[in-house]
Amino acid sequence: MSTRKTKKTLRANDPQAKREAELYQTPLPSRELVLQLLSDQGIPLSADQIYLLLDISADERDIFNRRLGAMERDGQLMRNRKGAFCLPDKIHLIAGTVFGHSDGFGFLQPDDKTKNPEDIFLGPKEMTLVMHGDRAMVRLAGLDRKGRPEGKLVEVLERANKTLVGRVIRAQGVTIVAAEDKRISQDVLIPYHLDMDAQVGQIVTVELTEYPSSHSSPMGKIVEILGNYADSGMEIEIALRKHHLPHQFNPAAVKQAEDFPRTVQAKDYKGRKDLRALPLITIDGETARDFDDAVFAEPQGKGWRLVVAIADVSFYVQPGDVLDKEAYDRGNSVYFPRRVIPMLPEALSNGLCSLNPDVERLCMVCDMQVDSLGVVKQYQFYPSVMLSKARMTYTKVHALLQSEDAALSEEYAWLMPHLQDLNSVYKLMLTQREKRGAVEFESTETMMVFNDNGKIDKIVPVTRNEAHKLIEECMLAANVCAADFLLKNEQTCLFRIHEGPTPEKLEALRLFMGEFGFGVGGGEKPSAKDYAKLMQRIKARPDAQLLQTVMLRSMQQAVYSPDNVGHFGLAYDAYTHFTSPIRRYPDLLVHRAIKAVVEGNRYQAKDWHQLGVHCSMTERRADDATRDVTNWLKCFYMQDKVGEVFTGTVAGVTSFGLFVALDEVYVEGLLHVTDLGNDYFIHDKARHEMVGERTGVRYRLGDRLTVKVVRVDLETARIDFTLAGTVEAASELTGEGAGTDAPKKVSHERKASSLSPFASTKTATAVRTKPATTKPVSGHSEKSNPAKPTAGKPAAGKSRSAKDKGRHAAQKNKGKPKAKAR
Repeated sequence: MSTRKTKKTLRANDPQAKREAELYQTPLPSRELVLQLLSDQGIPLSADQIYLLLDISADERDIFNRRLGAMERDGQLMRNRKGAFCLPDKIHLIAGTVFGHSDGFGFLQPDDKTKNPEDIFLGPKEMTLVMHGDRAMVRLAGLDRKGRPEGKLVEVLERANKTLVGRVIRAQGVTIVAAEDKRISQDVLIPYHLDMDAQVGQIVTVELTEYPSSHSSPMGKIVEILGNYADSGMEIEIALRKHHLPHQFNPAAVKQAEDFPRTVQAKDYKGRKDLRALPLITIDGETARDFDDAVFAEPQGKGWRLVVAIADVSFYVQPGDVLDKEAYDRGNSVYFPRRVIPMLPEALSNGLCSLNPDVERLCMVCDMQVDSLGVVKQYQFYPSVMLSKARMTYTKVHALLQSEDAALSEEYAWLMPHLQDLNSVYKLMLTQREKRGAVEFESTETMMVFNDNGKIDKIVPVTRNEAHKLIEECMLAANVCAADFLLKNEQTCLFRIHEGPTPEKLEALRLFMGEFGFGVGGGEKPSAKDYAKLMQRIKARPDAQLLQTVMLRSMQQAVYSPDNVGHFGLAYDAYTHFTSPIRRYPDLLVHRAIKAVVEGNRYQAKDWHQLGVHCSMTERRADDATRDVTNWLKCFYMQDKVGEVFTGTVAGVTSFGLFVALDEVYVEGLLHVTDLGNDYFIHDKARHEMVGERTGVRYRLGDRLTVKVVRVDLETARIDFTLAGTVEAASELTGEGAGTDAPKKVSHERKASSLSPFASTKTATAVRTKPATTKPVSGHSEKSNPAKPTAGKPAAGKSRSAKDKGRHAAQKNKGKPKAKAR
């Protein structure tokens, strides 16, 4: 066989040839084929050798070199000192993303968790060469003092930070900028002629001109002066830049949005069902400005007809246009207190794509038939034109359904029959939800009330009423129908997936629940119904908040993926997001996919897996940014409360202390381990507790404490507490049936915990007498009810005394290392 024939055969047998042909006019050898070639050859190959073996013509080489470069950036390939391409696995290198820590060290999260399941520790020396978010290649260099795999940096694959936001510092004539993102520990040097005359203490944006190396610190130039730290709205400006959130629209995108006619044109009706006479209404919050869903229900035979109409964003935002690029980059709208960063320009988000009352709007409809038991028996998707009959709020609808306001009932007498019909369908669907075993956790959500100066006046709990739940059930039904429709028609899309607990988390949950006499059913793969049954058993207990918090943390985070594995928390075999295309890019993709199937076509996206990863990232990015802003505002609110005493609940337990959520003010701060008592404290991650080695004093998740606010640091958004007394320890309760307040039921789609993921299972921590560095305020706030006996003391009713327990703990932990608390 000739060499030419062998080369052609190799390229012709590309396992991804079909995909490449669909994506590119002149398909190249796929990444998979390049990796297979290097693996089969068993030696490093130069670029010329790869050209020859894969029959890359001279005209193709520039484009193919870009592919090789992209594979290098992604850690799939690496060049050796001779410039030849190698497989990282063959030279024992691991590619991943760097996550920095404010104390100077960091971790590399490997790209391939199946081969390298553990994060790799990077010491302060290694972290001087990289910044948080960079992609790098490391080589394992043994274990650190805590037994974690430790790595040595080999190469930086890709720099994540082109710009950063920080505070100007000047010392001995040298200007530096300290990054607001404390995960970036290096200060950036600013040459005197590139500082824009920024003043000390001002917040600026820096463009990096040189990255850190073994010989020099990072350097940059100031490109924007944002203002002073305490300026109104500065916390949002910092968060936008810290998390690299796109917040300024491309002028071309704004122009495209504004060039659309202000009203729906008659020519746009073609191919659409006319629902303008149907009394569809929107139900949203009082402050909402974009209305992307409208609902209607009516009796039909022995069951019901439920219509969910969603704004047809896909009609205006076409694949590949400038609006689509903006929407993709943003991924979703971001909702800060008092400010929204929309996914689409206002001309669409609050205009043509908002189902405002008494104006015609284009929409996609999910028209469902629901039987007398609340089961959706049939459904149909179609494009439509509608006219909303009313803009209702949750508060008004709840008052109408509860007949709380006679004047309001008279004003909306024409609407009452339709609301009653919607309520009837909701009640039936709620019954099915309970039968299905969907998991519902109880928590308290809060709302900030601002004064005229833009700062928090007070923080109040938010009550979730029946109108909220009614709309939620309607949206869930439409989302499930969308997923089913796409699956049946074999159309690829992004599903909203939520996997069950990992084996490690499930084992830890069973260990914890076993101490309270509870088991988790379902064997190695419990279902949502198993969780729901356990929730029913514990919800009447006074320590229910503790138990449900541990259950919540055992679950994984919901993400977007083209691979449907179902939704654990909602107990659905298939689920997607269809109902919010104004503010979520995955919903826009689902609309395009559904519309393509309805029209008898197929919707092709370039890379569905990459889309899923990107949309999941933008969602987490938005959550992180809003959490930063909320934490800063809460710190500002607590400034004048230093020295005051509050009661609260232990909301998090770490090796360095307890996060305590305060009652009444709904703010969370850190009670450092050094303030727990004169003892060595053992952190038991599995049991979510800290135990004094000598005294046996125990602090556990859900315990009630009395604390005093001792420090509020606006610069780091940290609040420190000291122990002022104890109230009751939920962790020691075993009694049944104590009453609890009725907090809001919230979605099971768990947000990523703000607690450190790097804490070891058990850590012995020594107390120091001087104050220690604290950790940031956690991003969640939970409230639970008083319970006995007292936290911070040995549990009453035990057979051993505190001294006996101390001896027992000392014997049990004999030989374990004792580390000073940071």
